[in-house]
Amino acid sequence: MTPLQLGSVVGSAFAALGSRTTNTATEATPASEEVQDRFLKLLVTQLKNQDPLNPLDNAAVTSQLSQISTVAGVEKLNTTLETLLNSYHDDQAAQAAALIGRQVLVPGSHLTLSRGTALAGVSLGEAADSVAIQIVDPSGRVVQSRTLGPCNAGSFSFIWDGMTDSGSAAPPGTYSFAVAALRDGQRVDAQTLQPGTVGGVVRSKGGFELDLGALGRVGFDKVQQIL
Repeated sequence: MTPLQLGSVVGSAFAALGSRTTNTATEATPASEEVQDRFLKLLVTQLKNQDPLNPLDNAAVTSQLSQISTVAGVEKLNTTLETLLNSYHDDQAAQAAALIGRQVLVPGSHLTLSRGTALAGVSLGEAADSVAIQIVDPSGRVVQSRTLGPCNAGSFSFIWDGMTDSGSAAPPGTYSFAVAALRDGQRVDAQTLQPGTVGGVVRSKGGFELDLGALGRVGFDKVQQIL
């Protein structure tokens, strides 16, 4: 067997290893061990049968040994990454389960007025000198405009007392709101956040989703604040 033949065996090992990265760790023999065993057997056979007048080139052997080390390293790296990914999913599941029964703020522009109060939130991309809120009833009429004053970057909640700009109490129900934030006269990126109560946790292809009842399901990563 020539160095070229030996090199082709090692090259095919990479393809075989790539096709097995999705296999579980319960296989009897890891792919890297199989490749190393095959390589060593071929190398010993080649050394025994080499032509004395044309011996195996030392550089070729060193190159093949280096490739075998690479194959073994890739196999170990894949195993480590799979372990870390499984650990991450387990941690995420535990965190999501701990939210059941809790209120969270997620992207959305609705708030529910009940017993004279309604809660909602805002997320700012940077600190703002002024943050203004407009609360709108189902017909599209602005019932209250208010200024929250200077606010730091990040997410925060606020409470509406249910009073309108005319001083009367707004009827219970679902309202929407809009936010505008300024810093040095320039508009700041601001996002409205609506509250929801976590009723359950559902596992999906992209991770875990929180069941917020009437608000539907949202990704665990969409939670901006836990109340």
